[in-house]
Amino acid sequence: MSDENYDLETLAVRGGILRSQFNEHSEAMFLTSSFMFNSAAQAAARFKGEEPGNIYARFTNPTVTMMETRLAALEGAERCVAFSSGMAAILATVMGLMKAGEHIVASRSIFGSTVQLFSNILGRFGVETTYVSPTDPEEWRKAVKPNTKLFFVESPSNPLTEVSDIAALAAIARESGAWLAVDNCFCSPALQKPLELGADIIIHSATKYLDGQGRVLGGAVLGSKALMEGVFTFLRTGGSTLSAFNAWVILKGLETLSVRMQAHSRNALELATWLESHPKVERVWYPGLPSHPQHELAMRQQKTGGGIVAFEVKGGQEAAWRVVDNCKLLSITANLGDAKSTITHPASTTQSRMTPEQRAFAGIGDGLLRVAVGLESVRDIRNDLARGLDA
Repeated sequence: MSDENYDLETLAVRGGILRSQFNEHSEAMFLTSSFMFNSAAQAAARFKGEEPGNIYARFTNPTVTMMETRLAALEGAERCVAFSSGMAAILATVMGLMKAGEHIVASRSIFGSTVQLFSNILGRFGVETTYVSPTDPEEWRKAVKPNTKLFFVESPSNPLTEVSDIAALAAIARESGAWLAVDNCFCSPALQKPLELGADIIIHSATKYLDGQGRVLGGAVLGSKALMEGVFTFLRTGGSTLSAFNAWVILKGLETLSVRMQAHSRNALELATWLESHPKVERVWYPGLPSHPQHELAMRQQKTGGGIVAFEVKGGQEAAWRVVDNCKLLSITANLGDAKSTITHPASTTQSRMTPEQRAFAGIGDGLLRVAVGLESVRDIRNDLARGLDA
């Protein structure tokens, strides 16, 4: 399918299909570790890159290629490189594009594991990270050093759904000779297109909304062909490979991405509106609410507010845990992007490896809860939360 004028919904269903000699209708799953060659000369040509084709499933597989091609079409990217998880995708971005002695400017409101990767692991290998406000572009400008190579931001952020001005950060990055990488996990290409706003790199945990049913792990990095060559080189050598089976599951998940994101967003807005009026709730963070600090920006950058709602319960951790423990419908798990609604207490789970000072710096309080609103009846979701709040 080569027509670039197809809408996102069509690309999500039909983009990137490679058919075998059997002319199958649904995408084929190629469960093989290696591929054969017709001759020694062809094998040599494949390994030298002189002839396109599959070589070894650590870095070439037709099912994975289909998933990469489809996601690239959805994001409007020249190339996508798939990985075994979202964290593997972030690691590959830094290892493939940076070297010791270089510098990252990152939002202080990012996933706890990303903080650990940047500060505790990459820091040991000479890559320094400075954390700044996700919502104040001037802090990014002031944090730039002569050796700054990468800006890294989640928008909306995890878990507070803070929204960064992607176009403004992209302009500062260009002025500084750095690349802007945007983790687009919370929105997916159904709601937000970072490359169109000036970003250089998009990162996904395909585990979340791209799959959409909590079945498999996966990750992806997208951008220009030139940038992605370095990322692919790291994959080919490092081997953080997306399996063919997981790629096939994500391909099937992408077919319903647009309709799912619309439904997640409708439910989330209704739930956030109800929570905002609840007497036991101190504050609600949801980009679709007019009370959200970056509501106007979010509505310019995103199609909807997305499916993630964060709220602060009066009474701190004890009260927040009471809400969690009284849930009979919502799944108590740190994952998100699932058809099933999930609830988590970030301070003791996803952000628990951050120091108390880091959590305070990021605005994550002990009473904060994050709900990834699923596709159940929003009335049932509301009633489940009310049980704990009313306790």
